[in-house]
Amino acid sequence: MELPPPRTPPDPRRMQNDVLEEHTELWWSKEPVKSVLCYTVAVLLILACGIGGIVLLSTTTSRSGEWRMAIGATLCILALLVLLKQLLSSAVQDMHCVQRRDHIDMLKSGGLSDTVVFGCSAIIILVCGVVLLVLSFSGETPGSTTVLITMHTVGVILITVGVVMLFAILIYVIVIICKSCASSRFHPRNISVFFISGQLSGTHLQNATSSMANLI
Repeated sequence: MELPPPRTPPDPRRMQNDVLEEHTELWWSKEPVKSVLCYTVAVLLILACGIGGIVLLSTTTSRSGEWRMAIGATLCILALLVLLKQLLSSAVQDMHCVQRRDHIDMLKSGGLSDTVVFGCSAIIILVCGVVLLVLSFSGETPGSTTVLITMHTVGVILITVGVVMLFAILIYVIVIICKSCASSRFHPRNISVFFISGQLSGTHLQNATSSMANLI
């Protein structure tokens, strides 16, 4: 008569992970490094666009009023939109009105929404810089040589910032995709069957607050 195979003891770490997975509020901060990175970039983008827009609006004169007002207002509105996105994400997180994992992954700091917002911001900044550069070279804008040089300088700065942001977002997306592919390749989901018995220690019983169905 063959002896039955030995029972596999439950993994305490997996049991603890099952307990944590049941708490929706913890999904928002599951990747703290990515969240802190994207939150810092969002704050820097808000400050840069806000300060740049205010400087352009405050230095508006009769000779260079049109382009300064247009670019300055665009940068200020862009800063307000990025700030609005961060406030909405925080409000949704605090109210616990989102329960689905895919929605949380999209709205949280470092999720898909941040990538889209940063990408759109980079495109807007790049377009503003290209418009200023074209106007400074075309000579259609009335003004002195100093005004044209200022337009050219601001256009170059905006184009540089937009290009750097686009490359940074592209690298970020590539790193995230490669990381997810490597994680799914080297750490596949193994389906394990645990035999429920009464031989759990006190520490294991404290960690196993989730339903026993999650162990099967």
